[in-house]
Formats: sequence, structure tokens, C-alpha cells
Amino acid sequence: MTETLTSGEARLQAQAAPEGEIAAATHTLVIGPYLARGAYGPGPGQAAPTRSVEARLDEATGLAAAIELDVLESLAISLPRIRPSTYLGKGRVEEIAGLIRAREIGLVVMDCALSPVQQRNLEKAWGAKVIDRTGLILEIFGRRASTREGTLQVEHAHLAYQKSRLVRSWTHLERQRGGFGFLGGPGETQIEADRRMIQERMTRIERDLDAVVRTRGLHRQSRARVPYPIVALVGYTNAGKSSLFNTLTQAEVTAKDMLFATLDPTARATKLPHGETVILSDTVGFISDLPTALIAAFRATLEDAIEADVLLHVRDVSHVDSEAQAEDVGDVLRELGIETSADRIIEVWNKADLLDDDERTRLLNLSGQAKTRNDRDSTAPVLVSALTGEGLSALTSRIEARIGRNRASFAVALPPEDGAALNWLYENAEILDRRSEADGTLHLAVRIAPEKEPRFLNRFTAARRLGRGG
Repeated sequence: MTETLTSGEARLQAQAAPEGEIAAATHTLVIGPYLARGAYGPGPGQAAPTRSVEARLDEATGLAAAIELDVLESLAISLPRIRPSTYLGKGRVEEIAGLIRAREIGLVVMDCALSPVQQRNLEKAWGAKVIDRTGLILEIFGRRASTREGTLQVEHAHLAYQKSRLVRSWTHLERQRGGFGFLGGPGETQIEADRRMIQERMTRIERDLDAVVRTRGLHRQSRARVPYPIVALVGYTNAGKSSLFNTLTQAEVTAKDMLFATLDPTARATKLPHGETVILSDTVGFISDLPTALIAAFRATLEDAIEADVLLHVRDVSHVDSEAQAEDVGDVLRELGIETSADRIIEVWNKADLLDDDERTRLLNLSGQAKTRNDRDSTAPVLVSALTGEGLSALTSRIEARIGRNRASFAVALPPEDGAALNWLYENAEILDRRSEADGTLHLAVRIAPEKEPRFLNRFTAARRLGRGG
């Protein structure tokens, strides 16, 4: 159904999204204004970041490239402290102003969180549009979201961001007057009117999102009638989740060497080696300093991860800051209230094809040592390459073992003519082993899900319990 906007809301959408109107060809300067190591305090939450300055600046440049901005230059600036008015020191502001004029730069991306006052002051000093990290990520999300839910969530987050920046962003905000002639006092300011319209639009979006959530709840109930385990892929953006998803499910989800190439979650059914059907879910990638508004907005899109039986934490082990990225993913998962216990998560070390021989051997040894101690309960990572297929059989076996850890296994003997019973087992259980005697009698070892166990025992009364996990 097409949504009808009021004239005020139409103007609101046209004027309230300056971060959404950035032309791809805009000459862009990316600035990484990072506090010097000595500027961080000893208290909680004041520790210096573990990621290198170079990697942080490369990531900011990659974010700009993700929406095809024409990045002419990127530079890192070490700050002894943050200035309340302009974030940077006066000398730095003047120096960058000269660079902007010389290179004819129309957009400056600041890899930090700017206050509305800082953003406005920098735009005045530089004569160029300025956006911070939050604005840039919102721009990317706005361009990538394709489902109705994703689009609504992005718009809600963007309006919340813009609501505090009306005084900076909009040029039409002059004071209106109420009444007639000199008798009327000052009426509602345009800023107040537009802020009210933003809030009204946000309220409508929240109602629409509630309807989407209810619909998705009905879909979950429908899926629960045919219960399949959920395996959700999570990880830092550009870790290769979508490529791995495509390889495991033979799907065609967009997968590019680009930050936030895909946003909307995708789910596909796939079979594990012993015939178990699982739902594999590809989720949005995480990133450091993800805007709080987006963490809240995209919580609903991560419901598969919240409810998943197994989480695959996909890491790009070829990246120099792989460890720091893993910490960021863990922080976001915890902030979303997603359980991150070791018996639920399998670490997937992806992009093995980009490693040199020595590093590949080292990582194989790390995963192999733990696997030798205890294969079934191992918390060791699995080294894979979604591109070449290396390690994927080990990964699917690990998923299967993790799902089957609390499932009962049974030994079943079938006469050769009972094809219906054999077919039932293949459709409802995992066939762990199959062998036949000379007279055609089949001996099978099967593993059955708890919800199917009563039907199994009712049908195969002579089945012999082998234990848990199989």
C-alpha cells in the first residue's frame, strides 16, 4: 500500500536529509582526528583504542568509498585534546581550510562524532559540507537498505539524528509571526514546527515498524511448526559473511569487497552432511563506533541472531586488526543482549586464501591443537576460505556436531522391504551411519531432534538408545 504524506512531511523529507543528498562525484577529504595516546585517561571507558591509526583511517576512507565518493585525500591528525567549538585546534582548522580551497573539496568526512555546534562551525570555517562518522554510516545505510523494514529503520534513525541538528542543517528556519499586524506576538518558530513534524513522522514510522514486527512474529510461528535449527552469521563488515553464505547455500546475495555491501538480512535453508536441514541467516555487518541509534534500530533485523541455535562469528583473519574487530563485534552483540557463550559461537576464520604460507600454518596449528583435545566440544576456530571452499567441510561438520550435542542418538534395524520407515528416517532424522547385512537388513545410527523424539520412539519401538550427541 502506498503511503500518503502530508505536504509538511513531504517538505520534511526533502529538507531534513542533507546527509542523504551527497553526490557520488563530490570531491571529498577524509580526516581522522584521533586523540594522542597520552590524551586517554586511566579510568574505565577511557582506554586508548587497540586499532592502529592507519587502520582506522583506512576504514573511514573505505566507508566513503562504499558510496562512491571521490576521495582526493585522507589525513590523520593527532589531537592532544578535543576543542568544544571546532573539535580541532584553530591552527589545524586554518591549515585544512587552505587545503580545501586548493583542492576544490566540497565534502569533508570527519571520522569522529561531532556535536551540532562543531559541525556548523567547521562548515563556516571551511566553506564545505561536513559530516561525521554517524552521518556517513547513516548515508550508507540509507542507500543500501532495500526491504521496507530496513528502509523504515534507517529513516527513523536518520530523523532522530537530524532532529538535534536543525539549527545547523536547514537554511529556511526564520521566525514566523502569529496573529495580524502588530497585534500578534511571535508564533511557533519554523524550527519548532519542523521539529514537531519530525517527531510526528518518527511516531508514524514506529507504528509501521510495530506492524512489521507483528507480521514477522506470525512468520516465526509458522516456521516453528516445521522447526529447523537457526545458524546465524555475524561479524565485522566486509569479513566475508555474504560470500560464505552464498557458498554454503548456493544463493546469490550481493557480496563485494566493500564495507556494508549488504544490509538487509537473508535466510535460506541448507542441508548439513548427515541430512539435517538448518536455516542459515546472513545479517548486517558490525563496525566500531556504530551509532547508538542504529544499534537500536537494527535490533529487529538481528532477531535471527538473537534466537539462533548457533552463531558463526565470521572474521577476516587476513586483516591487520582482526582481533580488534572481533572485540567490536562482541561488544555490539552484548549491547544487543545476544548471548555470546562459547558453546553457542563458532569462530570462522575466513579469507585463508589471502594468508601467506607461514601464517596459514600457524592458524591451522592453533585450530588443530584444540580440535585434537576434544573435537565435539572444541571452541577452536575453523580456518576457511569462502572463495576457494577450503575448510568448509570441517565447518559444516562442526555446525552439525554443535547442533547435535544435546540430541539423542539411536541404533535402528530395518527389514529391507520397509522403505516407508527408511524414508521417514531420512526426512526426520540425521543418518550418522548406515550398513547392510547379507540378508538385506539395514542397521542405521540416527540422531533425532528432541521435538521429534516421541514420534520416533512411537514408530521405532525396538530402537536402542546410543547416548547424546552421536
